[in-house]
Amino acid sequence: MEKKVTLNPDGDTFFSDDDMPGQKIIYGVGARNRVGEVAKELGRNILLVTDSGLSSVGHPQNLKEILEQSNLNVTLFDQSVENPTESSVQDCVQVAEESKVDVIVGLGGGSSMDTAKGCNFVLSNGGKMSDYWGVGKAKKPMYPLIAIPTTAGTGSECQSFALISDDQTHKKMACGDKKALPRVTILDPELTLSQPSSVTASTGVDALAHALESAVTKKRNKNSIRHAQRAFDLIQENLPFVLDDSQNLEHRGNVLLGASHAGAAIERSMLGAVHSMANPLTASRGVVHGIAVGMVLPTVMKFNAEQPEVNFMYAEVARKSGLAPLGMPDKESTQRLIDRVSTILKLAKMPPSLGELGFEYSDIKSLASDASEQWTARFNPRSLRVTDFENLYSLLFPASVAKADSFRQVN
Repeated sequence: MEKKVTLNPDGDTFFSDDDMPGQKIIYGVGARNRVGEVAKELGRNILLVTDSGLSSVGHPQNLKEILEQSNLNVTLFDQSVENPTESSVQDCVQVAEESKVDVIVGLGGGSSMDTAKGCNFVLSNGGKMSDYWGVGKAKKPMYPLIAIPTTAGTGSECQSFALISDDQTHKKMACGDKKALPRVTILDPELTLSQPSSVTASTGVDALAHALESAVTKKRNKNSIRHAQRAFDLIQENLPFVLDDSQNLEHRGNVLLGASHAGAAIERSMLGAVHSMANPLTASRGVVHGIAVGMVLPTVMKFNAEQPEVNFMYAEVARKSGLAPLGMPDKESTQRLIDRVSTILKLAKMPPSLGELGFEYSDIKSLASDASEQWTARFNPRSLRVTDFENLYSLLFPASVAKADSFRQVN
């Protein structure tokens, strides 16, 4: 029987009483229609940050009309790029300065959210994005940000970090500050209907990974665990239905809500080795992020579960979600959790091996070296050396490939 999760109109139940970050969550079909009343409480001159792809389906134009109906001045910036850079953020800042904005609205996926947050850093505090690489480097107040996601995956709408790439080195700079957390997040499942099925699958898998990684990191705490469990429950129960019927708003809404809970869990806990291993796959071969994390997730979970404490935490997720009965031993409960993840990955049509993505066994050493340098690796509950990453990547190839490579090396 599917669990129903509802929020009151202002989303007060998203956070527990001891977990109130100063963020309001508004959730429901048609929730975007409240953006005008929300924005006019924060300012008068609005910068709407989005991308050209969304402009082609009309979402920004619709939102602009709603804002203007509340007698607000709206400037549209629809040039957000995938994996935003310092220079692309500066383009957004220039538009914002010319329009004298005092409220920023981010509409779209993770890249639009990162662009909106990045613009906020520079617009309010000056300088350039690299000045804010790290945590807490913005010394002045920041403009209020309203986040409206159109994908159910990144959870950026509930995070205070912007990921911006250096134009020269292409390194991703994680720029975080509590002041960058969206003041209001509006979750409207109707906005996700325009996603292609492949994007629905990959972003849903990404959100699933966020929930399971943030549940067990070294920084985990009571509130991150609560958000992670809620996220996993919503996603694992509803994503299979969405993959089967992409127009079902109830299930889409639950996955969207789950992705935001996962984002809140990351904000409180961080990520781990799954993302450390996934990022080099994207950087070296352009693998879609959600596909990369899906490829890696079960293997890393098995590795982490070899540590009894982590095995217990995975088992608790399984028991609380109803995948395992309360009296079932940890090892069997964790296996049920991993089996459920594998089932969802198959439904999402994730590729079964790195070979299908164009990788060769000889790529392992460079991938492992890159993975070991990813900053999320330090938060993984079980420490990893480069050789551990090499072993994990090798498991993502069929055994026959590994055996053949070993034979070639011997001969």
